[in-house]
Amino acid sequence: MKTRIEKITDNQLFIPLFIFRDRKVAGLECMVEYMYDVKKLTFHEIAVLFNRDDRTIWTVYNRAKKKRKNTPSKL
Repeated sequence: MKTRIEKITDNQLFIPLFIFRDRKVAGLECMVEYMYDVKKLTFHEIAVLFNRDDRTIWTVYNRAKKKRKNTPSKL
């Protein structure tokens, strides 16, 4: 039986380009935020995909959330 990570890498994970619109947030932060919030991957699963430590992914995610919280919305 394949694990969830193997299924993702076998099927490929498509990241939409519109998530990179906000130039105040780094590319890795955008991707981690998208994978966690939209694709519902765990920090561990994201860390395995990026070959990073779980704590690094958690830090990247929290930095992205702080940057977005401090950015005024453009409505």
